[in-house]
Amino acid sequence: MKALIIDDEKRTRELIAKMIESFELQIETFPIGENVESGLAAIESIQPDLVFLDIQMPDGSGFDLLKMIPNKQFEVIFITAHEEFAIKAIKFSALDYILKPVDPEELRRAVEKAIENIGQKKEESQFEALQLNMQPSQKRRLVLKTQESVHVVDLDKIIRCEADRNYTSFFLTENKKILVSKTLKDYETLLASHNFLRVQQSHLINLDFVDRYDKGNGGSVVMKDGSEVPLSPAKREVFFKILENL
Repeated sequence: MKALIIDDEKRTRELIAKMIESFELQIETFPIGENVESGLAAIESIQPDLVFLDIQMPDGSGFDLLKMIPNKQFEVIFITAHEEFAIKAIKFSALDYILKPVDPEELRRAVEKAIENIGQKKEESQFEALQLNMQPSQKRRLVLKTQESVHVVDLDKIIRCEADRNYTSFFLTENKKILVSKTLKDYETLLASHNFLRVQQSHLINLDFVDRYDKGNGGSVVMKDGSEVPLSPAKREVFFKILENL
């Protein structure tokens, strides 16, 4: 297996390569891409299975580089400093990243996860969603990966999310439902700043789809699709305060 490391800092490239070699995972490392131009040339010549890709480089971004590759047959792990907007865009697009300075355990987890996914068909829609998510003027798209498909969902199509142990069910408009193998907590963190509220331990709702509040049976939120979601006593005050401002 071949891993290409594209980063404008030579020290970072060499450090990642040494760390990967220490994992003894039978991965050959190529720490040779220093910008978009040389990174693109390296991808074409090496044909890597895994690409570590810096977001900010002197002649463009890692996203610019990806646009130039029509048929991506490799896994991507982004390398970034604490750039909150870029990290959120990557998470919304269900892609992976590591932070600088690089932590060995974080790197190992990312590599092992990438190894599991190598060989699977790469969906161009996932990278298209990333490009849109990187533009502040565009509506966010959430990529939901199931065993069978990759779904790109507009946030204003999500009515609510419901936890089922380590899985989350997404209930969408037009009676669509998608089950993904990630926890509700993962999505709460992503969606909280987009008018979503966790009203109970197992339920995260899109406040734009709230129809009314029913006092019966301990209190529940009725959504516009007719579904009822229990409202935790601990969340009542914040829920009603938000309702007043809708």
